[in-house]
Amino acid sequence: MKGPLKGIKVVELAQIMAGPTCGMLLADMGADVIKVEKLPGGDDTRSYSEPSIAGESAAFMMLNRNKRGIAVNLKVPGGLEVVKRLLADADVVTENYRKGTLGKLGLGYEVLRELNPRLVYCAVSGYGRTGPYADKGGFDLIAQGVAGIMSITGEPGGPPVKSGTPIADINAGIFAALGIVSALYARQQTGRGQVVETSLMEAAIQQTYWQSAIFFATGVNPGPSGSAHILTAPYQAFPTSDGWINVGGANQSNWERIAKVIGRPELVQDARFRTNGDRMRNLDALTPLIAERLRVRSSAEWIREFEAAGVPVGPVNRIGDMLADPQVKAREMVVEVEHARAGRVSALGLPIKFSDTPGAVERAAPVLGQHTREVLSSLGYSDAQIDALRDAGAVQCA
Repeated sequence: MKGPLKGIKVVELAQIMAGPTCGMLLADMGADVIKVEKLPGGDDTRSYSEPSIAGESAAFMMLNRNKRGIAVNLKVPGGLEVVKRLLADADVVTENYRKGTLGKLGLGYEVLRELNPRLVYCAVSGYGRTGPYADKGGFDLIAQGVAGIMSITGEPGGPPVKSGTPIADINAGIFAALGIVSALYARQQTGRGQVVETSLMEAAIQQTYWQSAIFFATGVNPGPSGSAHILTAPYQAFPTSDGWINVGGANQSNWERIAKVIGRPELVQDARFRTNGDRMRNLDALTPLIAERLRVRSSAEWIREFEAAGVPVGPVNRIGDMLADPQVKAREMVVEVEHARAGRVSALGLPIKFSDTPGAVERAAPVLGQHTREVLSSLGYSDAQIDALRDAGAVQCA
């Protein structure tokens, strides 16, 4: 592996999404991430069998590229010893078990700190390791509801709606990676590791900056606003003759350009729409006036017109449209890797670019136990010892 984190060893005791997102980012940036999957069955996303590629879970493959994978039964003494030996010289361990679970297995932070004082221990949970909800399990949907996300998503007057993507899970994974890198930097000064933790609830709350600012200032609960912005207008999606486009009138100059492009320059002097405050108060009147004009021409035509006038504009893509976009390809956000069973497969690229130490997507997600023998050999286990552990059900080798 190459990248700014080359030489950092990460042991991933996490599964499903938040923890694996963190490990994927670290691996993409060069860390040697060894994913320890539970036995039997492995990471729960392996059971998400639809859709699949050559029988392999597409969900698992997306979040676990660039990692080496071993399969271990932590409830078997030999398996527990394998993980302890793995952690003895690791830089980072990540986990998303319920509070106290790893402690009961003998892998709590107090034990691991004695084993390896330089270890950065990252825990991702549903609600954090303190407070009245600390013992609850975490799920993205539940976190979005608790954090208020579902009360501000969707169309006005509609039912509660979650975000189309699991933002609590993904954001928690990003925060975990940021926390880990920060702790590794601190370790350079102190020589000691520490506990880093975040939660799905906190990761979802962080997404409410604008809405929380409104409540702090007014005491009023913001509601859903569809695609419209809650602070500026017109800034939303509009239908065209063949689809939808986003138009961004985020300041007065852009609003005046929009009015001119759609052939309604008189709207600029309309008392209902003269300032941004006026437009926000009268958004229900403004939106249909713009939509009426935009419906008569295609998305491509309007995008050309608005771009020529300097107005922020863009298509509302489907996922397939996005993946085929030339800018997406130019930024290497779609890459291909070789999978042990599925062959050549596509994956999303690394969204962080480095000029001197670029990260890379070089390895597909492992099949269950793909690197067990390789990793155990590097820990000093002989082939005979690995075979004995396999026969005892402590590990699985692909």
